[in-house]
Order: sequence, then C-alpha cells, then structure tokens
Amino acid sequence: MKAVRFHEYGGIDVLRVEEVERPAPGPGQVLVQVRAAGIQPGETMIRRGARHGRWPATFPSGQGSDLAGVVVAAGPEVRGFAVGDEVLGFTHRRASHAEFVVADDVALTLRPAGLPWEVAGSLYVAGTTAYATVFAVDPGPGETVVVSGAAGGVGSIAVQLARRRGATVVGLASQANHAWLRGHGVVPVAYGEGVAERIRSATGGKVHAFIDTYGDGYVDLAVELGVRPDRIDTICDWAGAARVGARTYGEGAAACAVVVGELARLAARGQLEVPIARVYPLERVRDAFGELERRHTHGKIVLRP
Repeated sequence: MKAVRFHEYGGIDVLRVEEVERPAPGPGQVLVQVRAAGIQPGETMIRRGARHGRWPATFPSGQGSDLAGVVVAAGPEVRGFAVGDEVLGFTHRRASHAEFVVADDVALTLRPAGLPWEVAGSLYVAGTTAYATVFAVDPGPGETVVVSGAAGGVGSIAVQLARRRGATVVGLASQANHAWLRGHGVVPVAYGEGVAERIRSATGGKVHAFIDTYGDGYVDLAVELGVRPDRIDTICDWAGAARVGARTYGEGAAACAVVVGELARLAARGQLEVPIARVYPLERVRDAFGELERRHTHGKIVLRP
C-alpha cells in the first residue's frame, strides 16, 4: 500500500509517499481502507521535532490520527464491526495518512448515513479538541466566551458547541471569515492590534471565558480582559497556561469514540458544520501541509488516498 513517511525531522520536504507492507489486524482490531484522513497542526510540530520531548518520533515515522473508511478485514475478538462497515475514528499509531490502516475497535464508530467522507475523516482531532475546550471553560446562558482562531479547524467547531450551550460567543478571525461566523450566531471580531478594545466594545466589557486555539499571546489577553485563569483554556500555549494557571484541555481529554460518534451524528443531522477548506490526494501531502502551515485556512484540510 501507499503511506506517508518521513525519515528525519524537518520541513514538508521530508514527507514521502512510499510503498509499504499492508498491515494485518490483530485481536480487537480491524483493517480499514481509508477514504479520508484529516491533517493537523500538531503533526507539523511532531515532524519538525518541536515536540520531541513530549511526542518523539521513531523513524521511519508514519503520520495521521483521523480516519474514515471501510472495514476490509477483522481480527479475532472484534466487537461491533464487520467487513463492509463504514466507520470513522482514530489511531494513535501515526498511521492514517495511508491507503489502509489498522485501528482498534474501541477507537471507531459507525459512519452515520449522509455524513460526507471528508467530514468523517477529519472529525476526531478537531472535534474532540473543540469538545474538550468547551467542557474546560463551561460556558452557559448569560455568559460570554471568546474563541481565538475561531474559523480554524478546532475553532470553527468550538464556537458552534459553545453556542449550543446558550453562551454568547465572540470569534476572533480575519475579515474574510466574519460572514461565516455571523451565520452561525457568533459575534466576529478582527484579530491584531487593538483586539482587546474591540472585544470590550463587542461584549460590553464582560468576558467570562476564553478558548485559545491559536497561541501568540492570547492567554495573556484573556487575563487582561479579566477572565479567571480556571476559565481560560489553551491548546497550544502551554507555557502561558503554566504561568497564569490556565487550563490546557485538548484532544486527549475527550479522546474516545463516544464523543466522536456524538459529533458525527450532530454533523449528519445538520446541527454541526465541519468546514472543509480543501481536499488533497495522498500524493500531494506536501502541498496539503504547505497550505496548513500558512495558518489561514477556514476549517479542515483532508487527504484522500
């Protein structure tokens, strides 16, 4: 089969699509023919070696957590799935950017009817991360929560989940994404110089919670706006969180098929939009990450083997 590999840390130029042996499922595992697999900013950091202390790579390394596809083989003791089932979920083996991937049965859920493959294949990391961030700051009716990177892969889901709780949501994003935010009941605010005053103007000076999906000083901005540290959550500025006592709930706090399944059902019913910025064939994985690393995409970038 074809799979993405890198043999050393570096930029997008170290990524290769190679012929490798097709894996076989073991006990409690299935082999999935991949139809779609999302890509993540965290994978960029791992590939560069910037997260070696936390998530070291063993070379040659594969890539990819998110996946959606069709079960083509099942190992012994598999529960709940059979050959031919359409599934979505995840793997922690850095292996879903490939034509086939082995996944544990507990990491999968059935694909709801009508859910597009590209949405199903990009839901796990962004969806569970967004779910965890909203859980961490616990916004409710009568409260205001600010979300940085509000039109990105995680932010675009987080703003919708916070709105479902009845909160007023302020989304920091470029002007090009303001119409989408308004269409989802979010108050758009442009990022950049003067953002603190623009947030105060949009909220009447009262912000109860802050979700940071971007980094770049937003933890400090939340403190400046008067948000209590226990109601600030960041998925990228761990140093800032440690300094002020903010939370760092991310994908790992909600990494289960139950959460993925609920998000998938919401998306299939039209109650949660997962924006897809662009879909690339597996062979263009370098182009896909090149676009991702410019950090201006609206929604998810997806690979299709």
